[in-house]
Order: sequence, then structure tokens, then C-alpha cells
Amino acid sequence: MTEPANAPVSAARVRRVTTTRAGGASQAPYDSFNLGDHVGDDPAAVAANRERLEREIGVEPGHVVWMEQIHSRNVTVVDGPRAEPVEATDALVTAVPGLALAVLTADCVPILLSDDEAGVLAAVHAGRVGARIGIVPAVIDTMRELGARPERIGAFLGPAASGAKYEVPAAMAADVEQHLPGSRCRTEKGTDGLDLRAGIRRQLQDLGVAAVAQDPRCTISDATLFSHRRGAPTGRLASVIWIDTTK
Repeated sequence: MTEPANAPVSAARVRRVTTTRAGGASQAPYDSFNLGDHVGDDPAAVAANRERLEREIGVEPGHVVWMEQIHSRNVTVVDGPRAEPVEATDALVTAVPGLALAVLTADCVPILLSDDEAGVLAAVHAGRVGARIGIVPAVIDTMRELGARPERIGAFLGPAASGAKYEVPAAMAADVEQHLPGSRCRTEKGTDGLDLRAGIRRQLQDLGVAAVAQDPRCTISDATLFSHRRGAPTGRLASVIWIDTTK
């Protein structure tokens, strides 16, 4: 018997994972578990890495859904596997068990969201531009349309550039702070910086999302992770969320 897409889902069955650089087929400078298909890496190596990801997390072949990320506030609802990355979007939402949603990053903030009771999930790419223009509120609105409630949503902010390392011009910091309060900071050098995860956390809480967890790692300072700011060209990490249908 097939479980309805909107059936209650136990918290134990919502799975989340974030990859590192280790264990893949890609050669330098993408070494080695690069999952980005748009960064200049050998397509065969990327395909092998994506197949390995599917095997390791235990989803059916072809059931990881990828995005053509463009730093927008576009949100796409998906109800089945896609042969190609979803075009021109920065967030995926689904209520389909067994369908894994993936976001690629190398300093931007990956956000994984779930209302376990409603069985509604989202994966979000929130870079400086997307966070500034409102990708997060747009995702919450879409999740609500599928039956989620903000007070039941749990959020996970994956590894990203930290405020201690993310230097930007003063005018840029002020502009982002105006649109994403709580994000402006001082770096470890005492210069103007951005802590996007701090701003996103505050925004989520203002939207009614009470449970926000955060991976403490900084992509710029942690060499086990990909970082565009530390060294481009480079690969991309994947943060993935899905409802496990295995028994």
C-alpha cells in the first residue's frame, strides 16, 4: 500500500545529510566528492559522485532532485523525479516520500526545512543575493500552501561562510542588513562582514519557525569543505533532505 503524500511522518524518518570533499571521483581542483555539474569538472566524475550519493543515502536511482541555482527567490514544487536539474530556481519543496531534495553550495547557506507532521520538505539555496531578496519567506509561503505550519517547521542551516571570515564592503553590509536584519557583523580582522546564517535564523524566527539548528562549520576556514572564496575554481557540497521510505 502506498503511503499518502500528506500522511503524518515520524521525525525519525526525515533524513538530512551534508557532504564533504572526501571520497569521490573528481580530480583537483574539484577533489574529490564534487557534486556540482556547472563548475568545470569532468561530467563523468560528477555523475559517478551523484550515483554514489544516491547509494549512500539509500534513495532510488534518479530520485535526488537538483536545481539550476541562479540566486533568485524562485521556489519550485516537485512531485516526482527529474531527469535534469530544475531550471532557474533556488528552492525545492515536496510532499513526496522517497524524493530527495538537494542544494549545492560552496559558501552560500544551504537550508533544509521540514514539517514532519505534514510531510512537507524544502531545500533552499540562500546566498547573499537570494537571502537579501526574500527566498526564505517565499519558501515558507509555499510550504504553507502544501499544508505545513511555521510553528511545526524545523530548520537546519548547513555549513557556510562565517561572519568571522566573510568580508564585504561597508555599503554592501549595510544594504544586506537593511533587507536581512541581524546579518551585518565584524570579521575577525575587524572589517565589515556578513553572517548570513545569523540573519536567516532571525528571519525564520520572525516567520514563526522556532526550531532552527545550525552546523557550526565555516566553509572558508574548514579545508574538508568546498569554498569558492577560499579557492576558485572548486567543487560544490550537497545538503539533502528526504523522507525515508525504507522499513
